[in-house]
Amino acid sequence: MRRLLTIIACGSLLAGCGATPQSNSGSADASFPSVVAATASRQDDGWKIDVTISSPYDSPERYADAWRVLAPDGTELAVRILTHDHANEQPFTRSKSGIEIPADVAMVTIEGRDLINGWGGDTLEVELER
Repeated sequence: MRRLLTIIACGSLLAGCGATPQSNSGSADASFPSVVAATASRQDDGWKIDVTISSPYDSPERYADAWRVLAPDGTELAVRILTHDHANEQPFTRSKSGIEIPADVAMVTIEGRDLINGWGGDTLEVELER
């Protein structure tokens, strides 16, 4: 009986060895890049926004290919195109300058885009100091 219980216990332990681990990344969806940081600074020619993106799935076949700046009403204010993968640079930061943001806009949302799946993933709101 003791040997049977040992065999059952070992079998139960080994049954889970081939299981796929579940992601613990919170609300992040592996189908989209996540915006993990962003800053906005006023310049003579408009606003400069620095955005840090995390897309650990990046490869030449599929990668974060853009980020955009949205007004609170959803109006697209700017797009920063990313022309290649950043597989060896995660997370990565890119900037865009000369962004025109209307005077009545106090906060913008930054959203990333996946080459295949489009816009989505974790966004970030940035308050504008005027």
